[in-house]
Amino acid sequence: MTAWEYVSKLGVGWNLGNTLDALPEGSNSPAGQETSWNNPVTTREMVQAVRDAGFDILRIPVTWCFQTGENFVIKEEFLGRVKQIVDYGIGLGMTVILNLHHEDWHFPSEENYPKAKIKIRKIWTQIAEYFGEYDNKLIFEGMNEPRKEHTEVEWTGGDEEGRRIVMQLNQDFVDAVRQAGATGATGATGATGRTGTVGTTVAAGATGTTGKNENATRMLLVPNYAASCNENAMEDFVMPEGENLILSLHGYVPYDFALSDDHLQNTWSEDLQTDIDWLFKRIDKYFLSKKIPVIMGECGARKKGDNENDRAAWAAYYTKKAREHGVPCLWWDNGYLHGTEETEVFGLINRRTLEWAFPKIVKAFL
Repeated sequence: MTAWEYVSKLGVGWNLGNTLDALPEGSNSPAGQETSWNNPVTTREMVQAVRDAGFDILRIPVTWCFQTGENFVIKEEFLGRVKQIVDYGIGLGMTVILNLHHEDWHFPSEENYPKAKIKIRKIWTQIAEYFGEYDNKLIFEGMNEPRKEHTEVEWTGGDEEGRRIVMQLNQDFVDAVRQAGATGATGATGATGRTGTVGTTVAAGATGTTGKNENATRMLLVPNYAASCNENAMEDFVMPEGENLILSLHGYVPYDFALSDDHLQNTWSEDLQTDIDWLFKRIDKYFLSKKIPVIMGECGARKKGDNENDRAAWAAYYTKKAREHGVPCLWWDNGYLHGTEETEVFGLINRRTLEWAFPKIVKAFL
């Protein structure tokens, strides 16, 4: 199956946001990191509720840098915990995307590139070897929104240097995974049945493992600069060399309604549909027309007052246009159901009660 065919068979997804990707604000243990942004420990029942609602893609953002030791070796306990959550999704028949999130060491500059190249290769070699025997229901995503953080080009599509270095890091990621699947490479220690920090062990040979290393042909997600739908970032994207590669984009469009913290922009109208039309026309121009498959790894519209109906109308139109273009969409759920005007409230499900807080949005998005 080609990457194009693979993406055409995908459905709708949900992000386990602000969880394994949280930055530890207390304990550096796996459980301490997982709950440090006030989300509960992830359970199989939680993932089951997401699956039962109709989501069939589970994206697991992971920040690895706090769980690495000397020479960037990832802690065994953390790998085990990541594996448990991967197995929750795989065991329920979901496609799972595992990524590298909230890292700042891959700042895309010529000066920083030599160090970033070493680290991205070492981290992804370990992940790829650990999960090597999982079949193509498990996708690896090299980086999340790689960009020049805290600079004037962070969210403007970047500069030529930044866009070029992101392409080089994408190639390093692809090469690391493919080499971890070469003849003689270490098999997937993740299929041995280790116990993580919470829950029970998943036995060797669990659903989704094949008994052989699958990294040579695994589907891989790579971003452009900042995973951005900015025209400069899209136009300058070059797919790495290799097969079974998919582009990852993030599209909170229109910005003033979907992501801006201006709560005056909280109502949906047909006038705003043109921004979404324009988004998918650009995706078609730069990628789909060239047979480059695309997954919208993050999208959503944050809560602004009592505007569930408006957000549901947005979700219905957004996913309608995405389906017309063959682009699977994943909602960014950060677990937050309420907060101040400055809080990015993107949560859909109450992770403690497993009740859907905004069922109209879920129905529309699906």
